[in-house]
Amino acid sequence: MTFQPVIPTGGLVGWRFLQRTYDAQIESFTSSKVNERETKYFLDNIGKVQSAEDLVSDRRLLQVALGAFGLEGDLNNRFFIQKVLEDGTNAQDALSNRLSDKRYREFSDAFGFGPGEVRKTGLVTNMEKVAHKNLVNRFEISVGESDETMRISLYAQHQLVDLATSGSSGDTKWFDLMGLPPLRSMMETALGLPSAFAQLDIDTQLSEFKDRLRQLTGSDDLAQFASKEAVEKLTDTYQARSQIAQLQTSVSPAQTALILLRAVG
Repeated sequence: MTFQPVIPTGGLVGWRFLQRTYDAQIESFTSSKVNERETKYFLDNIGKVQSAEDLVSDRRLLQVALGAFGLEGDLNNRFFIQKVLEDGTNAQDALSNRLSDKRYREFSDAFGFGPGEVRKTGLVTNMEKVAHKNLVNRFEISVGESDETMRISLYAQHQLVDLATSGSSGDTKWFDLMGLPPLRSMMETALGLPSAFAQLDIDTQLSEFKDRLRQLTGSDDLAQFASKEAVEKLTDTYQARSQIAQLQTSVSPAQTALILLRAVG
């Protein structure tokens, strides 16, 4: 039986409900026989994997490995994924470093098959983290089937914090955010940026992102999202603006203003 998350309504009310029931819902999801079986298979067998070729040759292992980074759509792209893994992340011209989507870099780094890297498939704690991330991502996917804004909001609760607390420079964090489609989508919506925004050159995008965030929060530094409160405020703004976009044909300007005030207040 396919897991069906409970999301009674959209917008801020639905988001608040999902937050309150998150622990119970994800526990129900992860304890299903199918998920327990797949996690056990991964943990029992990933330590035997010696190379990128070994990993992509085992579809069940690869499904969990890719799922942990939201890359499950590449399950059939074996040669591409093998190249991402074999190139690693150390070299500037490594494939994962040349791709705009930075999830591939995180994926490659998690297994350590690249030149000069330490293979991590034998590190039990590391692989347990990968297995857990896969379950979290699959739960978020199931939520997204009901409401995509909820999925993105859940993703931001952990990924935005990871980005904020990384040791990268301020601008590098922004470029990394722009290379993570869910976070980019969330930030564009929360900051009220138009759909054509991504067509601008990258430096103009960076400048506009920073200006808009400064107007919203008083700072253009993504490090502010190391704070749970800052992430929650941004998420509320994102949910409110998403709700407005969906209902703009049926709500009055006064109602629109009230929703925004509640989100940013």
